[in-house]
Amino acid sequence: MISKKLALTNEQTSPLFRIMWIHNPAEPHRRQFDNNISAFHIGNGYVLSVAHNLRSEAVLIKSIPESIFQQELMPLLNPVQAQLFNQCYLLDNATQKRYINIVNQPDVQTIANTIKSIPFDTRWVTFTERNICTPYLIAQFKEPQFYGSQTLTNQFDATTYLQEAQLNRHTYLIELKLVEAFYSADIALYKIVNTNQDIIDALPSIGVNYEVLDDDQRNYYCLQSSPGGFLGRLINKAQIEGFLDHHGSFEDRFGGNYIFEGLRYLIKGYFRFGSSGAPYVYYDNDSNEFIVNAVQSEACPIQLSINNNREGNFQYVNALASPLSIIQERMELNMQ
Repeated sequence: MISKKLALTNEQTSPLFRIMWIHNPAEPHRRQFDNNISAFHIGNGYVLSVAHNLRSEAVLIKSIPESIFQQELMPLLNPVQAQLFNQCYLLDNATQKRYINIVNQPDVQTIANTIKSIPFDTRWVTFTERNICTPYLIAQFKEPQFYGSQTLTNQFDATTYLQEAQLNRHTYLIELKLVEAFYSADIALYKIVNTNQDIIDALPSIGVNYEVLDDDQRNYYCLQSSPGGFLGRLINKAQIEGFLDHHGSFEDRFGGNYIFEGLRYLIKGYFRFGSSGAPYVYYDNDSNEFIVNAVQSEACPIQLSINNNREGNFQYVNALASPLSIIQERMELNMQ
């Protein structure tokens, strides 16, 4: 089994990736990355992650079409705010877009505070729908070729490949489309688009299991980013400790607050902050392969008393995972 575990962490064979939202993907000199989240490929270009980041709000608007800027954003600003936004967002007549260009560092916080205070929808799901930015699957390698193939590498260009010398990585960008967000389950399904099938076929994937596993499940693991950063991968033992009929809330000032609810696993085992979207996998003895069964969703805070003071003494020793069984019907329908 050790070889299978190591394969899950190797960049050439691991199904674990990151999704990032890219502003100006066709303009490499203006390209900016945001909203980093774990994700994994389940085959044929379908990718799973969490849903809660979709309805979180961007802190800053990195670029925006001139029509939206003038017709929707500017009417929400007072004269002082409007002057600052005109100074900090410069119009390119060729693209008819405004690009952020903040010279005075204190203006960054002023702009961010203003965006947070006005009813202008900066949720990532809205940015995606309006083509303000686009989700991409991020594939990164120490060696320059895409999965060791020059033929596949030649299919990428300056808009979909960049060398990041400071990271010692070659980065490839693969466009995604949101298929459906299952908000109550905290799972999102994406599909790779505008990409040749041979690129999709080269991406490692992991099979799906929709069973609800018992708490005596052996060989259960979390596949996530390594503790030191997002580039490495870690597979560590996890244990299903219990089951919840979950009920929690997520604040959304534009779409309305919504409820996390339904079946969840209570998981014991290390998970890093930023591991949302990571797969929980188990080793299937019949197929001799690892299979994904659940998605890392939330931290589970347990409050301890220190010097008789409970305020602020949150200790995150458990996690909540969403079993794929709770979206099986919708998943299978979407993937027909």
